[in-house]
Amino acid sequence: QVQLVESGGGSVQAGGSLQLSCVVSGYSYSQLAMGWFRQAPGKEREGVIAVARSGTTMTADSVKGRFTISQDNAKNTLYLQMNALKPEDTAMYYCAALEASPAYRFRTLNPYAYEYWGRGTQVTVSS
Repeated sequence: QVQLVESGGGSVQAGGSLQLSCVVSGYSYSQLAMGWFRQAPGKEREGVIAVARSGTTMTADSVKGRFTISQDNAKNTLYLQMNALKPEDTAMYYCAALEASPAYRFRTLNPYAYEYWGRGTQVTVSS
């Protein structure tokens, strides 16, 4: 059973930075396709950045040039570096994992494709 635990959220002013972490346990981290998602109150959950088992990424247009994803396989940890934060980035951020990835380079921003989810970490950006 894959377990995901996010951390690193908080409150920052616009233009600031945060780094989120997602620790993976219960499964071989290198065998998972993963992604970061977010959900603001009253809005649907949306994909932010996804990464395939190959390391290939897919980034939402809304965060391109500001958010990046990285991994530390030795620590079974996925990171989301968020720079130049905007008030519209305010949301609960979730880490998700897909065990049954159909291909080595498969990655998707579709939240319905993912099997496992963390509980989320709140990010609040003030203007």
